[in-house]
Amino acid sequence: MPYPSNADLPEPLRRVLPEHAQDIYRAAFNKAWQDRRGEGDEAVLHRIAWGAVKRLYRKWGDRWVPKKG
Repeated sequence: MPYPSNADLPEPLRRVLPEHAQDIYRAAFNKAWQDRRGEGDEAVLHRIAWGAVKRLYRKWGDRWVPKKG
């Protein structure tokens, strides 16, 4: 199911991802949901969203920080 706002994301995501990364995650998840018309495994949609986040962010300890340059 698509996420209308960052506040609707799962709490563990909101806890570790900065606001901008949450925006990226939500947009990628919602786009994948729309492209697949809600069919298929939701875990795949989450992997797609994480992939989008990992293009611009990296994990540093227990937090996600922007990649440099």
